[in-house]
Amino acid sequence: MSIFQHIKPAGKAQFKDRYTTKAAELLTPYTEGSKGDVAIIGAPLSKPSISHSGASFAPDAIRRCLNSFTTYNIEEEADISNKTIIDFGDIAMHPTSIEECHQRIYQSTKEVAQAQAAPLTIILGGDHSITTSTVKAIKETIGTVGVIQLDAHHDLRNTEDGGPTNGTPFRRLIEEGHLKGEHLIQIGIRNYANAKAYHDYAIQKGVSVHTMKDVRQRPITELIQSALTRLDTQVDTIYLSVDMDVLDQAYAPGCPAIGPGGMDPDTLAEAVQQSIKHPKVQTMDIVEIDPTLDIRDMTSRIASLLIVNSLIK
Repeated sequence: MSIFQHIKPAGKAQFKDRYTTKAAELLTPYTEGSKGDVAIIGAPLSKPSISHSGASFAPDAIRRCLNSFTTYNIEEEADISNKTIIDFGDIAMHPTSIEECHQRIYQSTKEVAQAQAAPLTIILGGDHSITTSTVKAIKETIGTVGVIQLDAHHDLRNTEDGGPTNGTPFRRLIEEGHLKGEHLIQIGIRNYANAKAYHDYAIQKGVSVHTMKDVRQRPITELIQSALTRLDTQVDTIYLSVDMDVLDQAYAPGCPAIGPGGMDPDTLAEAVQQSIKHPKVQTMDIVEIDPTLDIRDMTSRIASLLIVNSLIK
């Protein structure tokens, strides 16, 4: 027992309301056999980004921002304080080799999937290059994968010009045989954000492309439900990939590739919430946040909210 009345351990002196639980308090480090409602793992990689990016700092920022939220959802009248987020920690990146980093992400994702710690695993990027490794691991662990991609960009760039960058993950998956084009559904693709050649490639490979015009003209729940219905009978598992630059730049200043004309946070949250209700949606990533560019953690807070919302089904 401490002999001091008001002195607490360093970092533990914050104000505490006896009736309030913060979402960060739901984090529980993984131990062998741990089970929870959601699992998270960090993939702090940004070296392959084609633009300046500090996305390697995002997993820590997203976790920290869980302190911004309580566990009570007033609209649903639901308290999630009894839920558990199993935290596997972060994957150690190789200091110089991008290929080795991708291999470590693949191996670690496979190990996490095999642990079956939670019905939904969320991978915190990092840039979007991580998705080639994670989807490959899920395919080899669970079976045929379908992908719903919420993104401003196709991410179908060629690999000859820059190698395995954050602009190439879905092209690599298709060309390496891990993902069929018809099993990729893109939502939120934006004007003046992609080359015509990559839109042509998407159509040629059978990718379903829904632009922001589609998002504005149709309810997002309708678009998501259509994607889920299409993939449900064709694949063993559905992977949800959330590139935060699908949001309009007004809401996501922490994205390296910000731009106007994107989604608002409520639309994105509704898309994610609708998706994860489906039993085949077992894995999700959140990528492309650079906390060094963010303003008051605006972008990281939205990502954290997506995690908190995932605990309500």
